Amino acid sequence: MNLVMQKTVPLVMALSIALLALAGCEGKSAATAATSTANPRQPALSLGAQVGQLAFFDKNLSGGRNMSCASCHDPQYAYGPPNSISVQLGSDTRQAGVRAVPSLRYRESTPAFDDDAPNPDGVTSNSPGGGFMADGRAATMAAQAALPLLNPLEMNNTSKDAVVKAVQSGAYAGLFKQAFGADVFDNTDKAFDALGTAIQALETEDLSFHPYSSKYDLYVFNKIGGTLTPAERRGEVLFHSTGVTNCSGCHYTGANFNGNSGLMTDFTYQALGAPRNDRSIPNNPDPIPANDDPKYFDMGLCGPYRTDHMPSTPQTANPYCGMFKVPVLRNVATRGAFFHNGVLHSLEQVVNFYNTRDTNPEYWYPADKDGTGTPQANPAWALQPTHVPGATVNKYNDLPPAQQGNIDEEVPLGTGEGGDKTLASGTQPRAPGSPPVMTPQQIADLVCFLGVLSDGYQPSAKPPTSGKCVN
Repeated sequence: MNLVMQKTVPLVMALSIALLALAGCEGKSAATAATSTANPRQPALSLGAQVGQLAFFDKNLSGGRNMSCASCHDPQYAYGPPNSISVQLGSDTRQAGVRAVPSLRYRESTPAFDDDAPNPDGVTSNSPGGGFMADGRAATMAAQAALPLLNPLEMNNTSKDAVVKAVQSGAYAGLFKQAFGADVFDNTDKAFDALGTAIQALETEDLSFHPYSSKYDLYVFNKIGGTLTPAERRGEVLFHSTGVTNCSGCHYTGANFNGNSGLMTDFTYQALGAPRNDRSIPNNPDPIPANDDPKYFDMGLCGPYRTDHMPSTPQTANPYCGMFKVPVLRNVATRGAFFHNGVLHSLEQVVNFYNTRDTNPEYWYPADKDGTGTPQANPAWALQPTHVPGATVNKYNDLPPAQQGNIDEEVPLGTGEGGDKTLASGTQPRAPGSPPVMTPQQIADLVCFLGVLSDGYQPSAKPPTSGKCVN
């Protein structure tokens, strides 16, 4: 993995001194990052970005003085979590969050949220798109950076004033004033907003947030070391196949509105019907505590954290409910928790979920105890270890029944042919018991292709001759 601080030598020296003086910083991680080998492509950071760099590792910016941005967005894990836990513990270590932590890489091209956003492919009709956070409620990276600071389940500060006082009493207060004005601390709102601006400057200017250093990048630009293996090449073909996986239908690889390409997202929102991450999953190591309340539902665009699209009641159908932002797929193979609630823990699980969500819902959702016969073993990758033939499966159990009409039934999840009901979109779910669209070999090949999207790729002197992603 590329480290977070890749810069010119003078800046490395200055920041090394500052980081060593900064009480409460991330310690070894921050110092290691600051003294990493200079990247000749990395321009010197602006004063604002230098502030953002120091703030990113500053544990004093949390209520318990025990958590920094980097605690959940670790630079050595593509600015994602350094573990496979579904949701992370906050600064108050007695409380867990409600959503999986995303990677912060490749965010700079995301437009602000729009209910009627154009799709970058120029073909698909407008739909909700853009914005930061899983529900798009932050318009900019600066606004997004401010939200965890005040969230009691994350950095757990009681007020903006508490955050600003932590900066003002810290080792980089002078640099903060240099960047944002000598009087910046005279106004709490101004100083708090400046902190978000500084973190946004870091994420924009520091190339480690968008290094484009994967095997896929070498391949796309026909560089040495960018030759895909037969398995990876088959996976790429599948990725773009509209009749089999249809991955690129949402994980768009072309140029976006800012001219960048290969981000593997179209910035839209989808309701996928991910299983509820709760205690109904046998041997679930980390159910989301909020889900212990049967009345609680995380419905993405329609609440509870975004409030401008909320239905009048949970029983009132709303077209925004259950929709979460399509993620960037770069570095997806480095993750250990998937979907907005972190309910799945491997790429193999995720692809199999897309493949069998409707054909074999008993693999993913809990069932009523009304089946007959001996429990049958499910595949090793299934969320539910067994099923009883004839039992009623509680499909889409993380959405109220009134909101389940929004569930995506595009290929491979659904099909325009057959099915037991037609949804508002005109697509249909695959009938239970019908054959899944992907074969095990196709799933393996697709996972191999997703692996080439990881940054930090170093070509080997000799191409590999064995392994599951070779032939």
